[in-house]
Amino acid sequence: SEQKEVTKPKPVTTVKINSTEDYILRFKDIAIAEMRESKIPASITLAQGILESGSGKGRLAVKANNHFGIKCHGWTGGKIYHDDDEKQECFRKYKDANQSFKDHSDFLVNRKRYAKLFQLDIHDYKSWARELRKAGYATDRKYPEKLISLIERYQLYKYDELVAGKKTKKQKTTTKEHVVVKGDTL
Repeated sequence: SEQKEVTKPKPVTTVKINSTEDYILRFKDIAIAEMRESKIPASITLAQGILESGSGKGRLAVKANNHFGIKCHGWTGGKIYHDDDEKQECFRKYKDANQSFKDHSDFLVNRKRYAKLFQLDIHDYKSWARELRKAGYATDRKYPEKLISLIERYQLYKYDELVAGKKTKKQKTTTKEHVVVKGDTL
């Protein structure tokens, strides 16, 4: 009998990302793997990737596979120049997005200014978001709120729970109830 040669499909290296949900589906596994390896919450990694790369649609992500806006800082690999805080700043360029995710972990783990992150509870994504800003990851004063909003809107904390095996601490928002009475003004 004649055997037909079976050809395996080639791995897809570039995936069209149409939405933030597509981005999450595409990169959740690498974020989870990096959480296991480096102890950085997958929720934080994904939220930073979404925010910094415009869900994979930004110029640095498209042209340089740089999903985290990491600047050169002594980098000896490929480079791309892009306007950020200043004109034509040097950013790292990667062979693929997975390399960007791995370098993001290494960047946080190996720099002293981020050491406080690793003293935080891995389930406390709010503290991680705030400490990233304090340590100087971003100049945007609203950076923590943006990360927290993304994590909660897309329930990214569920990936942290998958790895660590317990529920994420939910910090309750305290609101005061006020009964409006005649004569009250804003």
